[in-house]
This record gives sequence, structure tokens and C-alpha cells, in this order.
Amino acid sequence: MASKPAKASAPANPWLHVIGIGEDGAAGLRADALDALAGAEVIIGGSRHHKLQPELAAERIEWPSPFRQAIGQVLGLRGRQVAVLVSGDPLWYSAGALLQRHVPVEEIRYYPQLSAFQWAAVRMGWSLADVETVTVHGRAAEQIIPHFGPGVRLLVLTRDGDSPKEIAQLLKARGFAQSRLTVLAALGGPKEKRIDGVAAKWRRKAPDFHLLAVECVADMGAEAFSRTGGLPDHAFAHDGQMTKRVVRAATLSALLPYPDALLWDIGAGCGSISVEWMRAARGAMAIAIEPDGKRRGLIERNRLALGVPKLRIVAGEAPGALKGLPQPDAVFIGGGLTDGKVFETAWKALRGGGRLVANGVTLESEARLVALCEKHGGTLERIAASEAVAIGRYRAMKPLMAVTQWTVIKGTVAKGASEARS
Repeated sequence: MASKPAKASAPANPWLHVIGIGEDGAAGLRADALDALAGAEVIIGGSRHHKLQPELAAERIEWPSPFRQAIGQVLGLRGRQVAVLVSGDPLWYSAGALLQRHVPVEEIRYYPQLSAFQWAAVRMGWSLADVETVTVHGRAAEQIIPHFGPGVRLLVLTRDGDSPKEIAQLLKARGFAQSRLTVLAALGGPKEKRIDGVAAKWRRKAPDFHLLAVECVADMGAEAFSRTGGLPDHAFAHDGQMTKRVVRAATLSALLPYPDALLWDIGAGCGSISVEWMRAARGAMAIAIEPDGKRRGLIERNRLALGVPKLRIVAGEAPGALKGLPQPDAVFIGGGLTDGKVFETAWKALRGGGRLVANGVTLESEARLVALCEKHGGTLERIAASEAVAIGRYRAMKPLMAVTQWTVIKGTVAKGASEARS
């Protein structure tokens, strides 16, 4: 007889209680959350959270901004009963996700409340499953740019009352000036407020605590960039030395971006590979290593214009510039391939199962790729493309420089290795 699956249960003896609270204060809390508050020796929260629950006699601590500075303080209270008050769902763009990186899950109990995203979807009449939920709270607003697209609906957790104006400017700059904006403040409480407008005319300052609903409307002729690899070359500020669109699309396909993965982009140029890697997957990060100062300036421009402000730029030449960097999940070598130490350093640092992709154009770099494939396996491919150019009154296809691409997974031999050796 098959045994019944074990029931999920709350931690037996938690000391840290993370309680979601709404604008209705204690009236909206479940009985178990009220019990946790009543039994707390210390209550940590923002000033507005404390005001929603003023009658408790526990020691009160107001957290600093940003909240991550309070982690040490929270850990110092281990052994006492501690309640942390947060807005809405503790694990949805809230403090709970940060706390669980430092406190074992068996020591924490969460008490969820309706999140601002859920309230906003209800007020807008939008299906939450069909909406992008993003945050600029404590983050650069530019990181929502990759989500802009015709007809896309966004629910944005904001930083302060100026966030709608900042986001309106980004929408206008990207060709979405007629996008509809709705500020939803104090959701679910007696002071709930709504402000509607369009990005092109937005001037108002919103209440500091609010959520912004955005319905993207593309201007006539606006160019909406996909998050799929292969943006047009003119999307990037560059000096002509860059991985062109066709090759870049193939390179991103070989690298296979995935959520929260880290890429080393060695010889990054204008940063096109790094930028597209980060746009392609939630939480994906990249480190662009580039020795040329002017090109690092181009990377800086591109990371803001294309919505990846967290892209890290490292000045210096590999392999020396690779020292001390966090372990990558993937590596792209676009420059410095003929220096044997560049590959060896990157390969040693790459985690087991990680992918390395290297592109070569010169005969010397191609010979190096063939030798590396002989030693480590993987696949070799040649990417050749042509573009139409004017010849008098007519046009003809002009071949671009062919690129040899090597793709290898550390710790395995890819299927095409035998063909590459033969």
C-alpha cells in the first residue's frame, strides 16, 4: 500500500516571524499572525508599519534604509522572539527573500498578506498571470526598459513619489510616450488613492508609497526591442568593432542564458553580448572585461539605454583582470584568444557544467580554436553572412568576415567533438 505524502508544516520553533501587513493594520491579520505579534519581544519594521500596530508593548526597532543594513541587527537577536513587519507578501519583492539568505528556513515563519501587486491587478481589472511584475524600489529605474513592448502591462513597485515621472521619461525615450500610467496608493486602506495619466504629459508627484500600473502603447514607427538575442546593431553605441547581429544571435544561442547565471564577457568591446545576456533571463548577471577606456564608456551608455544597469564593468586586460572575479556560469571570449593564458584562466574559473563560447576571425585565432577543440571537445561552427550593399543603381550581397565559433561544456564532451577532430 502506497504511503501518504507527508504534509508540509510550518517550522516547529521559529524565533523569527516575518509578517505581511496591509493598510488595514491588525484588522487584516490572521489569528496566527496576531499571536506571533503578541508573543514578540522585539518588533522590527518601518515607521508606517509601527503606526499600523501601535498598541503592542514589545521593544520597537525601526529598520534603516536600505533594509539590508539591518541584517546584522536581526541576526544579533537570535534567541529572542522577533517579529518583522513588511508590506504585503514577505517573499514577493520584500524583506523575506533577503532574510532567508542569512537565516535557516527552519528558524523563520512567514505570514503572507495580499501583496500590492494583487491589489493593483484587482483595481485595474487585469489578470495577474498576464502581467509583468517588476520593481525599481532600491534599484535603478532603467532595469524595467527590457519589459517595454506594444500592449505589455506592467505593475511596478516604485521607489518614491518621483518614480512615475522617471518611468514616464524612460517610456518617452524608448518610443512609448502614449503609454497609460496609473498610480495606486494606500491600496486596501481607507486612504486609497488613484491618479491616471499618460507618459507624454506626466508631471505629477505621487504619494511616496504606491504601485504604478503601466499599459505600454507604442508610438507610430517606434522600434520595440525583443529580449530574444540579436538586437539590431544600431541599438548599441559602438565604434564599429562589435559582434554583429547575426553572429551575436548565434553566440547568445550557444551561451544559453538562464535565470541568475553569471557571464564573463572577455574583451567585451561595446558590451553587446553582456547586455543581451542580461536582457534574456531574469536575474542574469554579466561582468564585461574591457581594457579600452573609450569602449568602457560605450558599455556604460549601452547598459543604461538598454535596461541592464547592474552590468559590471571591469577595466583591464585578461588574464590579469580576471583575478578575484566571482566564479562564472558561462564565459564568452571575444578578444585575447591567442594569449593561451586567457583561455586557461577562464577555463579554470568556470564552474563544472558551465559553457564557454569563443569566437575567432583571424587564421591564428581559428587555429587556436581547433587545437582547443582537439583537447577539450565541444563543437566548431563557421558562421558566414552577407549584407546588401549599393553598387551604382543596384544592390548586391557583400560577404561579411566569417567567424569560427567554438562551444564547449566543462566536464563533458559535446556530441560534435568527433566531427571537429576528423
